[in-house]
Amino acid sequence: MEDAFARSVPEVLDFFGVDPTKGLTDIQVTSHARIYGRNVLPQEESTPFWKLVLKQFDDLLVKILIAAAIVSFLLALVNGETGLAAFLEPTVILMILAANAAVGVITETNAEKALEELRAYQADVATVMRNGCFSILPATELVPGDIVEVSVGCKIPADLRMIDLLSDQLHVDQAILTGESSSVEKELESTLTTNAVYQDKTNILFSGTVVVAGRARAVVVGVGSNTAMGSIRDSMLKTEDEATPLKRKLDEFGTFLAKVIAGICILVWIVNIGHFRDPVHGGFFQGAVHYFKIAVALAVAAIPEGLPAVVTTCLALGTKRMARLNAIVRSLPSVETLGCTTVICSDKTDVHASFFICVLQSASHGVAAAEYSVSGTTYAPEGSIFDGVGMQLDFPAQFPCLLHIAMCSALCNESVIQYNPDKKNYEKIGESTEVALRILAEKIGLPGFDSMPSALNMLTKHEQASYCNHYWENQFKKISLLEFSRDRKMMSVLCSRKQIEIMFSKGAPESILSKCTSILCNDDGSTVPLTASIRAEIESRFSSFAGKDTLRCLALALKRMPTGHQNISLDDEKDLTFIGLVGMLDPPREEVRNAILACMTAGIRVMVVTGDNKTTAESLCRKIASEKTTALQQMTLFTRVEPSHKKMLVEALQHQNEVVAMTGDGVNDAPALKKADIGIAMGSGTAVAKSASDMVLADDNFATIVAAVAEGRAIYNNTKQFIRYMISSNIGEVVCIFVAAVLGIPDTLVPVQLLWVNLVTDGLPATAIGFNKQDSDVMKAKPRKVNEAVVTGWLFFRYLVIGAYVGLATVAGFIWWFIYSNTGPKIPYNELMNFDSCLKRETVYPCSIFSDRHPSTVAMTVLVVVEMFNALNNLSENQSLVVIPPWSNMWLVGSIGLTMLLHCLILYVRPLSVLFSVVPLTWDEWTTVLYLSFPVIIIDEILKFFSRSSTGMRLNLRLWRRPEKREVRDK
Repeated sequence: MEDAFARSVPEVLDFFGVDPTKGLTDIQVTSHARIYGRNVLPQEESTPFWKLVLKQFDDLLVKILIAAAIVSFLLALVNGETGLAAFLEPTVILMILAANAAVGVITETNAEKALEELRAYQADVATVMRNGCFSILPATELVPGDIVEVSVGCKIPADLRMIDLLSDQLHVDQAILTGESSSVEKELESTLTTNAVYQDKTNILFSGTVVVAGRARAVVVGVGSNTAMGSIRDSMLKTEDEATPLKRKLDEFGTFLAKVIAGICILVWIVNIGHFRDPVHGGFFQGAVHYFKIAVALAVAAIPEGLPAVVTTCLALGTKRMARLNAIVRSLPSVETLGCTTVICSDKTDVHASFFICVLQSASHGVAAAEYSVSGTTYAPEGSIFDGVGMQLDFPAQFPCLLHIAMCSALCNESVIQYNPDKKNYEKIGESTEVALRILAEKIGLPGFDSMPSALNMLTKHEQASYCNHYWENQFKKISLLEFSRDRKMMSVLCSRKQIEIMFSKGAPESILSKCTSILCNDDGSTVPLTASIRAEIESRFSSFAGKDTLRCLALALKRMPTGHQNISLDDEKDLTFIGLVGMLDPPREEVRNAILACMTAGIRVMVVTGDNKTTAESLCRKIASEKTTALQQMTLFTRVEPSHKKMLVEALQHQNEVVAMTGDGVNDAPALKKADIGIAMGSGTAVAKSASDMVLADDNFATIVAAVAEGRAIYNNTKQFIRYMISSNIGEVVCIFVAAVLGIPDTLVPVQLLWVNLVTDGLPATAIGFNKQDSDVMKAKPRKVNEAVVTGWLFFRYLVIGAYVGLATVAGFIWWFIYSNTGPKIPYNELMNFDSCLKRETVYPCSIFSDRHPSTVAMTVLVVVEMFNALNNLSENQSLVVIPPWSNMWLVGSIGLTMLLHCLILYVRPLSVLFSVVPLTWDEWTTVLYLSFPVIIIDEILKFFSRSSTGMRLNLRLWRRPEKREVRDK
C-alpha cells in the first residue's frame, strides 16, 4: 500500500481487512503471503566468477597484448622452437594480465558486498497479533495487514502505519534512512503533504529504523522490496559504476595507440615485402613469417606492458599515504579521481556535541551566574569541566549545582550508552539528547572521590560507559514517571533515597522556568527564591545560548516531595527548584573552515546535503561561515533530502561534467555513494554506506577529504609523469625497430630483450616516479578538466623528440659495433645493409657475424641506460635537474641503481645471458653506451627551457590547439 501515510487509520485497516483487536486470521496470512510475497530483501544474483574475470580483459590494449602473446606462441610452435626462451614472452605477458585481472575481480567483489550488508538492517523478530493473540514471530513471516506492537529498543521489522499510541508519544531514530540528526516523533494523523518525502510521513515506521522512546501498535503496509529499505536496494542495483577520469583517458589513449600500432605494423610488413624471397629466410613464406614476427615485436615494443601494473602500484602507494591521513581507500582508481573532483556534496556529519552549563553561583551580593564548558565530543565518557575563565575543575561534583545536574541527567533519562568491543567504540540506544546527558553525568563524576579520574581509568571500557549513571540509579529508586509530552515540553521522574522522595524534571527552559519558584545556589548549596531579577538573568542566558550560540537547551529542576509519596501527576509539576541550564552544541570542527576555504581556492564547490530540517542545517552552515569570508558564504545547502534526491543531485552534477565526491554515513546514502564519482563514507557510519563507498574517513573529518584531494592531485601528477616516461621509452623502441626495418639491417633487438626492457627496465623507475614529492601549490590550481588528455600538445611533441632520440641512439649503438668497435668486424655500412645476401656472394668476413650477440647487447644496453637518464628527466614536468636534483627522490635513484644491477646480472651471469641472448660488454663498449645515452638529458633540458618560456607556450597553443568539445555523459 503505497499511500498508507495519506489514508486514515480505518481506511488502512479496511484495505487489508484486519480487525485491530484480533489481527489477521491464518487464512488471511496465507492469502496475503501469496499476494504480497515474503518480508525479505531478495537475494540478488551475484555475477559469476568467470564473468568477473572475463570483464577484466575487456580492454583494447589488453586484447592487443593477448593477441601478441598468442601470435608469439604460435610462431614459436611453427618454427619448431623449444625451451624456456621460446615461450617466455607470451607467458610473462599473460602472467601480468592475470595479476591485474585479480585486482579487478577483488574490487568488483567488494562492490557487491553493499547489497549483502543491507540485509543486516532487517529485524530478526516481531511482536505480532494473530487470531486475537500476541506472539513473537520471525520478522520474515510478516505480511501486509499484520498488527505489530513496538516499544523502546525495537528494530522496525517492516514498513508500518501507526494505528494506536500506547504511550504519550513515540520517537524513532531513522537517521540510517533519512540522515536526520535527532529522533522523529511519530503520530496517528494522516499526512496531506503533496509529494511527501520520508520526513513528511510522520505516521509511518520505516523498516530497519529503531524506536527510542514510547510504545505503539501499527499495521504492516509494506514488506521486502516494497519497503523504504527495499527501494534503496533497488536504487543501488540500478546504479552502474562509471569509469574514472584516468581510466577513460587511458582507454582513449589505448584506442589511439592501437590504431598507430596497427598502422606501423602493417607498414613495416609491406615495406619488407621485397625481402620475403631473400635466401637467408629459405623461401617466400618463411620470409613473410620472419617479418610478421618483426611486426609482432613492434607491437610488443609499442604497448607498455608494464603500464597497468605500474598504474596499480602507484595508486596502491597512494592508498598507503592516504591511510596515514585517516582516509581508507577501498577502490584503487578512486585515489586518482579525487585529484579532479570539482564538487564535494557533504552531509552534515562532521559535527560533534559539546556542552555549556549555566547555573546561579550566588544571590547574596546581587545576581551572579556561572558558566561552564565541557570538553569531549563523542559518545565516549571522556572529557573535563572548565569554568568561565577556562580553568579545569579537578572535582566538578563538589559544586552543588553540577552535582545535582549529574543526578538529574542520570535519573531523568531512558537511554543507554554501551561499549561495543567489536567496533571498539561507544554506542547509544535511545534519544541523542538523553544519551548526551548520560555522558555529561559521567564527566561530572561522583562526590567524595578525590581520585575519580584515575580510578575510572582502571575500569574496563564497558564499565566506564555508565559507571556514574549506575551509581545514581542504585542510590535512587525510581518510583513513578511522567513521560514527555508536546504540550508540557517536559518530563519528570519520582525517586526515593533513604525514605526521602525527590522529583527530578527536565525539559524546555521556558516550560521548566515557568514552573519554578526557587533556585539552587552553586556556592553553598542553598535554595533561594527565584526573584524577577534572577529569572531575567536566567532567561537572558537562555536567549544567548539559543540565539547567537544556536545551542539546543534543556533546563533541569527538582522538588522535594512528601514522605511516602508513590505517584506523581501533572499537578505536582509546580513550585520546582531550578538547578541549571544545559546547552548542547553541534559545532563543526575547527579545521573545517580552513578546509572549505582550501576547497574554494582549489576551485572545488562545497554543497551541504542533509536530511535535517532547514533550521538545524542553516545553524551549522552559519557557524562555518561566521568568518567574514565571501567564499564561505557561497556554500550551497540542501535540506530535507531523501535518498532518491541525493542520487538525482549526483546525476545532475555529472551531466554538467562535474566530478562529484559524495559523503554519507547512513543506509540512505548508499545509492548516492555508489553513483558518485567517488563515494566517501564515515568511519562511524553504517556497513552499507562503507560497502557502497570508494573511501572511508576513519576520523569522520571533512578536512581529511581536502587532504585526500591534495594527495589525489599529487598522485595524478606523478601518474602523468611515469606514463609519459613509459610512452617516450616505448616510442624509442618503436623507432628502433622501425628504423632497423627501413634501413634493412639485422634485427637490433630480439623479442625477449624488448620484453625485459619493457617490464623490468621501464617498470622499476616508472614506479619510483610515483614517489615524487607533492608540489607546494597543488591546491592552488583549479581542478583539471575531465576531458584533459594524459599526454597532450607540446608535451606530446617533447616526448616524440625524446622517443625518437632513444630509438636512434639504440640503432646507432647497434651499427657502431659493426663499423667502429674494436671487438667488431669493422665492415662498411653498405655491407651491413646487404647482410641478407651474404651467403650468395664472397666476403672477407664470415656471415656468422650477423648472428653475433654483441651488437644487440650494445643496442639493448644503450636502450636501458638512455631510459635511466630519461627517468631523471621525469622528476619534474618543466623544472630543470639543477632545480630539482636526482636526490630529491631517492626511491628513483635507488630504482635506477637496482635496474642497472639487474641488467649487469643478465650480461655477466649464465644462464641468464643465454636466456636473454646477450654477452658481457668491454669497457670500450660501456664508454660508447654512455656517450650515446647522456645527450637525452641535454635534449630534454632544452625542451624544458622552451616549456618554461613564453615561446614554448605560444608554440604549444599554435600547434596543438583544438576546438574544445563539450563532453556530455550518456545517461
